[in-house]
Order: sequence, then structure tokens, then C-alpha cells
Amino acid sequence: MISGMPRKLRELIADLRRAGFVQEPERGSHRKFRHPRGVTAIVSGHSEGVDVKPYHEKQIRQKIEQARQ
Repeated sequence: MISGMPRKLRELIADLRRAGFVQEPERGSHRKFRHPRGVTAIVSGHSEGVDVKPYHEKQIRQKIEQARQ
């Protein structure tokens, strides 16, 4: 979903979870999510309220699509 307002990190994480990704133990400011089909997505940022950069949102969308195939 691309709109005029930047999406929040918590929204990206919710998208990953809805798509079946599970969070693995984290280190630092990066969170690793793995899908049962072997697709891995890395989400950076501590605060779930931060705005997501457009390129990061695009990467996450691509990972979700990859997991659906």
C-alpha cells in the first residue's frame, strides 16, 4: 500500500506476520523474520512508530510476494 503518508514500522511488521513470517531472536536494531518457505526478511529500527523509507517498504513487499510463490 503506497499512499501520501509514510507507513510505520509496526505496519510493516504486521504485514509480515499476516503473511506467515515469524520473528527470530533479534540483535541490535535489526529484526529477522523467517517464512516457513525459507524466505527471510530483515526489518531495521527500534521504535515501531518510526516512518519506513520507501525502499524498505518495497523490499518487504517483495519478500512477502516471494513467500507467496
